[in-house]
Amino acid sequence: MRIAKHKIGQGNPVYVVAEMSANHNNSFEHAVKIIQAAAEAGANAVKVQTYTADTMTLDCDGEEFQVNGGTLWDGRSYYDLYKEASMPWEWQPELKNIANESGMDFFSSPFDESAVEFLEAMDVPAYKVASFEIVDIPLLTRIAKTGKPVIVSTGMATQAEIEEALNTLRDNGATEIALLKCTSAYPAPPESMNLKTIPDMARRYGVEVGLSDHTLGIAAPVAAVSLGACIIEKHFTLSRNDPGPDSSFSLEPHELRQMIEAIRIAERVVGSVHYGPASSDKPNLNIRRSLYAIREIRKGEIISETSIRAIRPGHGLHTRHLTEIIGKRAAAEIPRGTPLSWELIQKD
Repeated sequence: MRIAKHKIGQGNPVYVVAEMSANHNNSFEHAVKIIQAAAEAGANAVKVQTYTADTMTLDCDGEEFQVNGGTLWDGRSYYDLYKEASMPWEWQPELKNIANESGMDFFSSPFDESAVEFLEAMDVPAYKVASFEIVDIPLLTRIAKTGKPVIVSTGMATQAEIEEALNTLRDNGATEIALLKCTSAYPAPPESMNLKTIPDMARRYGVEVGLSDHTLGIAAPVAAVSLGACIIEKHFTLSRNDPGPDSSFSLEPHELRQMIEAIRIAERVVGSVHYGPASSDKPNLNIRRSLYAIREIRKGEIISETSIRAIRPGHGLHTRHLTEIIGKRAAAEIPRGTPLSWELIQKD
């Protein structure tokens, strides 16, 4: 999978996406500062969301249009929440330019077909499908027809729903698809993450897999990388003290930098399948045990258990030869502290 200049998948650096979401706080200048801070922290991409309150829901007072269920936003109407959180569409082309000039990719989660049309006019390099939209088959169909890479969050999705989404995307022209393990709680408790799903998802669906993380802190993304995640998406804000629906579970700039640094270390730590000494181990091979004379042994003397022993360092014969050497005669004088070699042992 490739997004712009970035190759994504095993053997390539983890692709880190800073999710701006509603953290722009309805200020273009604030949004620009978020992009600049994400670039300084080392993110590969910044992602926004393209919708309006009217494309998301109805301005309706009915009970079912009110947020409830123990979320951060209980008691508000969906319409009012989305009206506050939405980013003005007219900002997005300029924000894309600023992100690109900062060395980052810029793309979005569209929430209806009109948003896809708008983003196509901007020539975004990829699309992100939000967890709640994985069941929106018409939206998936339109995204797939762009032919661009698609990243799909799977929060709440069953295996059947994931399979239906993948089939829809593939049947309509999408060839580069990645899935993100996700828990759609804000914030998500660590015990709800089930990151072991990441390698299972990669095997089961044959696509690249990453993590869209809503936990507090940076532990989950680093753990996900150790399990094979090749994309990490994390909400990002300038300050959790800023007002806004998403700021309380977003990373601040110094935390995003720490997360990315930890991810880069985790990539090196995970490495590849390897047995035997690593290059950094080789100087220590001589600290292994080997066979040494622990007292002076005269020429022709029978070598006994009291005259040789397996000790450090590792310059003598391998310890596996201890029992076959005992009972043989010394072929020469062997001073105490001499590493044994076959030249010092008489042949039968």
